[in-house]
Amino acid sequence: MKINITIDDEQKDTRLDTVISNHSKTCSRSKATVLINNSNILVNNKKKKPGYRVSLGDIISGSIPDAGIDTRVLPEKIPLNIKYEDDHIMVINKRAGLVVHPAPGNRSGTLVNALLFHEPEIKWVGNDHSRSGIVHRLDKDTSGLMVVAKTSKALHFLQKEFKQRRVVKKYLALVSGNLSTDQGEINLPIGRHPVKRKIMAINHENGRPARTCWKVKKKFKTACLMEVLLKTGRTHQIRVHFYAIDHPLIGDRVYQPRRYRKKKNLAPRQMLHSWQLSFRHPYSGKKMVFEAELPDDFLQTESRFESLL
Repeated sequence: MKINITIDDEQKDTRLDTVISNHSKTCSRSKATVLINNSNILVNNKKKKPGYRVSLGDIISGSIPDAGIDTRVLPEKIPLNIKYEDDHIMVINKRAGLVVHPAPGNRSGTLVNALLFHEPEIKWVGNDHSRSGIVHRLDKDTSGLMVVAKTSKALHFLQKEFKQRRVVKKYLALVSGNLSTDQGEINLPIGRHPVKRKIMAINHENGRPARTCWKVKKKFKTACLMEVLLKTGRTHQIRVHFYAIDHPLIGDRVYQPRRYRKKKNLAPRQMLHSWQLSFRHPYSGKKMVFEAELPDDFLQTESRFESLL
């Protein structure tokens, strides 16, 4: 159910989650909290906390799943490439094409379905069963390392580490063209596209700060292999930032100049791989460092550019 609420005098100063639960008989306050935290419900097109006190004239928009829809997430026997596992965490090397968690219209075949089959108790990790154990995400067509929490304590610890930017995330990316220098930083705010709400864009008015550091590892005739260090974790950050400086990722079908979108792609998906991941272990405090080798489709695409030298 789509919602669009303009706050009046009677509603002002009310908690956002309360406004939502009052608006829909089928939406409890706890369900409203999950929807708000997952950005399914926005205030003036911005994400807010469930406890946000609404103001006169605020516009609340988004959607609430219909009560008749089965939102259960079921275990599925989907192969996982597990790099490390103990009683507290798992480190997964996610293959390209695997969606991280269920969403409307995509209830099965996700990483969460696979995790529930591998470790049924992970169902109770987190308040949102559609994202059980999920600490952070990768796009469907991005491959590489992710850390998953197996206990609530581990989840809360790792979420705090990400929020305080203590987790080091390095990616490898193939980008179009050649950059004029061998290293640099992109510091541009990212937010929802003002018209195409499903994608992100550089948004100086409503965007959140975003920093991407990069270093050229290898130059080809018409592309570069980049080592990318994320200083923030915005949705589609690497893809949006390189598109913004006119060096879009090879194979990206969304963040690509319009004149190239319908042309034959040089790669089966965006050439982006979560290469290195380091963080403190939630139980021991020990520094954990992991590295995932490049997948075959990335290596094959890279070899095509090497042949053009």
